[in-house]
Amino acid sequence: MKSNRIIPIIQALLAAFLFGASAPLSKLLLAEVSPVLLAAFLYLGSGLGLLCVILVEKVTNHKPREARLTRSDLPWLGGAILAGGVIAPIFLLISLRQTPAATASLLLNFEGVATTLIAALVFKEAIGRQAWWAIGLITLASILLSTDFTNNWGVSLSALGVLAACILWGVDNNLIRNISAKDPLVIVTLKGLGAGLVSLIIAFALGNPFPSLGITVLAMLLGSLSYGLSIFLFIFAMRGLGAGRTSALFGTAPLAGIFLSLVIFRQIPGIFFFIALVAMASGAYILFMEDHEHGHIHKNFIHDHRHTHNDGHHEHEHVVLSARQSHSHVHTHDFLEHIHDHAPDIHHRHSHPSNPS
Repeated sequence: MKSNRIIPIIQALLAAFLFGASAPLSKLLLAEVSPVLLAAFLYLGSGLGLLCVILVEKVTNHKPREARLTRSDLPWLGGAILAGGVIAPIFLLISLRQTPAATASLLLNFEGVATTLIAALVFKEAIGRQAWWAIGLITLASILLSTDFTNNWGVSLSALGVLAACILWGVDNNLIRNISAKDPLVIVTLKGLGAGLVSLIIAFALGNPFPSLGITVLAMLLGSLSYGLSIFLFIFAMRGLGAGRTSALFGTAPLAGIFLSLVIFRQIPGIFFFIALVAMASGAYILFMEDHEHGHIHKNFIHDHRHTHNDGHHEHEHVVLSARQSHSHVHTHDFLEHIHDHAPDIHHRHSHPSNPS
């Protein structure tokens, strides 16, 4: 593991921990509130929590310089809100009513597989042999967890609902990947408020009864951490690792959910669960240890994002206090050819004809 990946890896793992805790805690809240209304509270809590952070930064003038969203970014954000902010959490929360919390937590690992496959097949993100092995192991584990021999169809419909949510979050992650260079705080705030309001309107239309104030506050607090802060860290990690690798590391999310599930619900999983756990842990470890180094070319291009001048990719000239000072502005990357370890971050989305590992 290279030193320039340590921070994004930590960000991805922390995001995973916060999100992983959401499944068992949401299952508790489902006893008091409907799935659609709970989805609304989770995302409203996400948006309102980060909106408070934005206001504090504005008042204290401590906001770091980030690239602003532009009109061309809005379709990507709108698609992410619809797929990952509205439809996916409703699928998940409905499925949680019939799915053991520990199993649901482990199934959420499939989000990383879905994200990686979409990144590779649709957005042509480079995926090496090690990453494909990791995807295969996690997919195998998801199949084991979705098998139900007491059902005539041989599958658990509630487990398939969780997998459907993961696929929608995979679409969401890849849409956000295309604007991950922009201000993540604004992205997640708009996503949370937009998704929360749409889900709230749907809940009103369905006539869902409102829970007590205490339950509402708890749901929004959970959303601010497990959805708001988690997605914020996830976007930062994608800058340095790309969508596929960040999502695979995000596959450690079930560990937090499994631990809380066993403590809260005291459900003892079957043998398939433990086989799946080993397979998923192995997949995450393979990706964690991946190395990717080869000669590559950076073509001339122009973009805007937060950067420093000591990373080997930003050698344009202008007045800054130091090479380590973080700042944002529109800048040009000149033609460059070099060799170093890298991930498919915002500067390394080049093609790989031979798809090296």
